[in-house]
Amino acid sequence: MREEYRVFQIDKQDTVATALQDIPSGERVHIIGNCTEHSIVATTDIPVGHKMALKEIVSGEEILKYGVCIGKAGVYIPRGSWVHLHVMHSVYDERSSHLDVKTGAPSDIRYE
Repeated sequence: MREEYRVFQIDKQDTVATALQDIPSGERVHIIGNCTEHSIVATTDIPVGHKMALKEIVSGEEILKYGVCIGKAGVYIPRGSWVHLHVMHSVYDERSSHLDVKTGAPSDIRYE
């Protein structure tokens, strides 16, 4: 039986949804929660707990989750792709766009 991939959309205004499991690129994903659409195709691999773009997001556009802005796109983000520190920056924490994508470690601190 084929696995059913899912993302959770919190608010109808949200432009991103949270992956409930690792999602491989090319898979059809079911959107659950407070959504207006019911499915989307993943255009990149998306790790569990990370965000997926529910629409095309242009550079500089606000990224909405919980019905509020959580950051702005640093580049064009295609619909269905992974949204994380590599393509956005927080409007609350200026350092977040400079953190390592995998570990979250700051790049401006050197540990010896």
